[in-house]
Amino acid sequence: MPIKPTFFSKKLITWYLQNGRSLPWRETTDPYHIWLSEIMLQQTRVEQGLPYYLKFIKAFPTIEDLATAPEEKVLKLWQGLGYYSRARNLHFTAKLIAFEMNGIFPDNFKDLLKLKGVGDYTASAIASICFDESAAVVDGNVYRVLSRVFGIDTPTNTTNGIKQFKQLAQELIDSSQPGTFNQAVMEFGARHCTPQKPGCNTCIFSDKCEALRQNTVSVLPVKLKKTKVKDVYFNYIVPISGDEKTILEQRTGKGIWQNLFQFPLVETKSNVDLKELMLTEDFTDLAKNLSIDSVVRYNDTPIIHKLSHRNIHTQFWIANISELNSKGILKTEVKDYAVPVLIENFVSEFSFFQD
Repeated sequence: MPIKPTFFSKKLITWYLQNGRSLPWRETTDPYHIWLSEIMLQQTRVEQGLPYYLKFIKAFPTIEDLATAPEEKVLKLWQGLGYYSRARNLHFTAKLIAFEMNGIFPDNFKDLLKLKGVGDYTASAIASICFDESAAVVDGNVYRVLSRVFGIDTPTNTTNGIKQFKQLAQELIDSSQPGTFNQAVMEFGARHCTPQKPGCNTCIFSDKCEALRQNTVSVLPVKLKKTKVKDVYFNYIVPISGDEKTILEQRTGKGIWQNLFQFPLVETKSNVDLKELMLTEDFTDLAKNLSIDSVVRYNDTPIIHKLSHRNIHTQFWIANISELNSKGILKTEVKDYAVPVLIENFVSEFSFFQD
């Protein structure tokens, strides 16, 4: 017998009220706080995102504070959270709302969707939690719960799948408390109907779950494989001078880590040894420009930094230089720059940069 929407929503909300985690953004309906938390939690676990949320709220108590902050400060506080386009979009939208909308968020799904960095999921979350609009959220957690309970094997990353799950979620939402329902289904997916080892034996839907009945829990939801992950090879040249300076350069363009800082970079087609590195045109130009005396590889084996679409094989090379003068920055200033976590880990480990 098919599950009725009212049965599903009441079961779910009852579970949530008894088991939901106490989180700071659940203690408010302020759209600034909800928006900030939802942007941070995109592709990020709550445990990882919570400290960043608290740091941002402390540094930027209001959207006006965020809007007037330098982008470098925003990126520095975001450092380590990944997917840095989220931080740039966050800053852009903060300025739009603060300076052009008198600090007032749109109060409906349709207009929220127009904000940069706000997609269907985030717009639904803000609209439902802050303005009681019956806009159902659909994220990875929701896909997992609905696909299993209702036995849906349509791939979630296809046009038909997105449409089907959104429609079902919209049918199930409790219009009298849409924000609570949305938080409940996300929480249930995050903590009970988990990707691995879900709690099927104690599940509130165990007698109704199609996946459990058909023994397909482990294969649902279905997601089509994406493009093959690309391997790239980064060689960071870390200048170390006699006057205790180094060099950081800001990344430009629309690629990864846009506007973050890094040591001079030489990209190669594979992992290289010192002889091969010195033969590259980029290294030759850099050595000439900085008057590099000698180069030593720091890490014996390449560090592999995995992103969603590429594996970055990284080698750090220490370049000794007599003086950098005006070309460099003091080693003690490196910690003030927003850098990718890959470089942050190196800086924290390499003694030259310690005070």
